[in-house]
Amino acid sequence: MTRDDGGMPTIADLDSLATRYAQLKEQVRRVVVGQHETVEHLLVAVFCQGHTLIIGVPGLAKTMLVRTLASSLALEFRRIQFTPDMMPSDILGAELIQTDPVTNQRRMQFVPGPVFANIVLADEINRTPPKTQAALLEAMAERQVSVGGVTRPLDPPFIVVATQNPIEQEGTYPLPEAQLDRFMFALKMDYPTVQEERYIVGQSEEISARTAEVRPLFDGHELVRLRRAIGRVPVSEHVVEYAVSLARATRPDDASCPASVSKYIAWGAGPRTGQALILGARCLAALEGQPTPGAEHVMRIAPAVLRHRLVLNYTASAERVGTEEVLARLLKSVGQPAYKS
Repeated sequence: MTRDDGGMPTIADLDSLATRYAQLKEQVRRVVVGQHETVEHLLVAVFCQGHTLIIGVPGLAKTMLVRTLASSLALEFRRIQFTPDMMPSDILGAELIQTDPVTNQRRMQFVPGPVFANIVLADEINRTPPKTQAALLEAMAERQVSVGGVTRPLDPPFIVVATQNPIEQEGTYPLPEAQLDRFMFALKMDYPTVQEERYIVGQSEEISARTAEVRPLFDGHELVRLRRAIGRVPVSEHVVEYAVSLARATRPDDASCPASVSKYIAWGAGPRTGQALILGARCLAALEGQPTPGAEHVMRIAPAVLRHRLVLNYTASAERVGTEEVLARLLKSVGQPAYKS
């Protein structure tokens, strides 16, 4: 696994980022056909070292996308297939009795689980019971694991990409809001277009062969430095104001919440939302070679940041108004603040 080299971020860390990001995105797109917005937002989350939830039906190349990305970044990748009988120790690891081959003495030894990696794919995370879901929460929130009374840090970068199948409800355990809030982004993967699906079907062997051609363009040390550098990208006051306005406008009891939105929301987004909006906007601007983010960067990532943080009420269910429509109304209602010089 990659360890942090302790290097301080510099302007040079961001100088060639836009060019290399374009190369990285092109390399991923050679393997994953279509899904351009999902690819872009997942890359933003990875450079921010934020966790991501991907919602989509089977067969949309979710696993291939994450695996290709890990290969492009020279990161250790582990995939966990969540099942109803999975226990926390299956994820975190466990203390097991081992026999020393030299002294022949038996002793307890920690055997790490698959969570000890740089990019962890939690496949169908809603299929495992809450006890096992909660075991992943400490790793996501604190980037550490506690087993047998001992706390063990997870080497940076540590990123969880979880997938969720929206069409299966039986035998599933919905993630609690507290855990959903730990995901920086929630991305929605749709079916490919007609042209994309024809290409996927006709060129499936060629697409599979391209996975072997993926070459590392970044490494873990660079990602750690870039994350620090991205956090230092300057942000103007009006952009921060717009991010805060979006978050507050999702809360039905707030005076700024539009009537077209408040009637459908039971609970809105918390303060962590604004932080994710600004960090994502900073990263998106840096990846595009711009010195500072604008309100348009916040608007572009707002659906990914807000999608999983809104709790809709019974009125939304009765009128068949979904999260995507509520978000569209929100972005239309909350105008961008005027630039302040």
